[in-house]
Amino acid sequence: MFGIWAPDHDVARLSFFALYALQHRGQEGAGIVTSDGTQAHLHKGLGLVSQVFNEENLANLVGHLAVGHTRYSTTGSSALRNTQPYVIETLDGPLALAHNGNLVNAPQLRRELLERGIGLSSSSDTEVMVHLLAGAGGQGADWETRIRVLMARAEGAYTLTILTRDAVYGVRDPWGLRPLVLGELEDGGGYALASESCAFATIGARAIREIGAGEIVRLDRNGYHIVVGAAPRAPSFCTFEEIYFARPDSVFRGRLVHQVRQAIGRQLALEAPAATGADIVVPVPDSGVPHAIGYAAASGIPYSEGLIKSRYIGRTFIEPTAQLRRDRVAMKFNPLAANLAGQRVVLVDDSIVRGTTSGPLVALLRKAGAAEVHLRVACPPIAHPCFMGVDMANRDELIAATHTIDEIAALVGADSLAYLSLDGLQRALVDESPASPEHDRPHGYCNACFTGVYPFASIPVELGRREPAEVLGHG
Repeated sequence: MFGIWAPDHDVARLSFFALYALQHRGQEGAGIVTSDGTQAHLHKGLGLVSQVFNEENLANLVGHLAVGHTRYSTTGSSALRNTQPYVIETLDGPLALAHNGNLVNAPQLRRELLERGIGLSSSSDTEVMVHLLAGAGGQGADWETRIRVLMARAEGAYTLTILTRDAVYGVRDPWGLRPLVLGELEDGGGYALASESCAFATIGARAIREIGAGEIVRLDRNGYHIVVGAAPRAPSFCTFEEIYFARPDSVFRGRLVHQVRQAIGRQLALEAPAATGADIVVPVPDSGVPHAIGYAAASGIPYSEGLIKSRYIGRTFIEPTAQLRRDRVAMKFNPLAANLAGQRVVLVDDSIVRGTTSGPLVALLRKAGAAEVHLRVACPPIAHPCFMGVDMANRDELIAATHTIDEIAALVGADSLAYLSLDGLQRALVDESPASPEHDRPHGYCNACFTGVYPFASIPVELGRREPAEVLGHG
């Protein structure tokens, strides 16, 4: 997700390059909307950012305000009508909205809109939010008031970039589940918002600060202005952002994600050494690389590449169907037989979600001559669905929900399998993390996918919840 206010700049092109840097967060579709303050110009399509945009359609996106998005579906099918941003016309000019996250009360809000006679053209909760925003606060309400009303109604994970006639807004939910970062163009010509700080380097911008939980930021001719939109709740930043989702060169709370993942890998080595010994530590590229570096450093076992990844195959975890994930694994990796022959291998991966990639990877290493394969996972078993913006919404698909660790090891063909403990994960994340500059206290995490303990009082059955939600607090 991206937003920018920058007069005298080609905001469409800047948005393109920022979305290109954020491609890892979604590869099903992309869109950019721009405005000159009077009219909105939109282009969106299915596919990668480089497939959706070209010189011709970028030239039509004129103005000095823009909002962009790359789609990774968690609600709504992979169809063009569900691709963001959503744009509508209001009495106060164009309104566009892009959303990262998931609303747990989206079914209820959707019914309310339909009962009011508002037609919806998609199955996405983002379209629900844009219509709620347009009608929030009553006639004549300013956008900041409307955003506050929306925040009072919306429950779940949401970071938003919003385009209006005069400004671009950024919004982060009161739990701080998903990231949002503010940046400034290095020439001083404008300000931008992005899901991750890695987007700024590609457009000649520098990160200023992360937007705090419950905050609203406005970008306009006066610069940027930050206010509290909703009182912060218990901090619940998504652990999976640190483990897998974010790009390793992004920075959260003053720490490079790559460094955080190395700390996780070091903790994993302390907890889960290979009982029979090992000769090399091999990562599952690319997301397992920093974890494996940390594991090798703490264990003293040499780090070695054992799998070469094709740079032209997308992230298999976020493919929309299991069949596509399986097909992509076969195309994605090739083993380095010379490095693997006769070796006892510790294979380090960031996570096991469905188990569809682990088995083929272990088989690849064995076929290339590995004597033993000990699989080590840089997070606890994922046994519960996520309803806050990660595609884990069906418990039946989660291998750890229905199998023991020994059973999973047998299914994937590993000589041994061990996961990082939740305490160990929190130690790696929290003990070395600075206090949050916005709230002057250590930042908490949502670990619901490991524990089944959710930040919210209830999860509607429409979202696929299989058991009553617990509300006990979390890491």
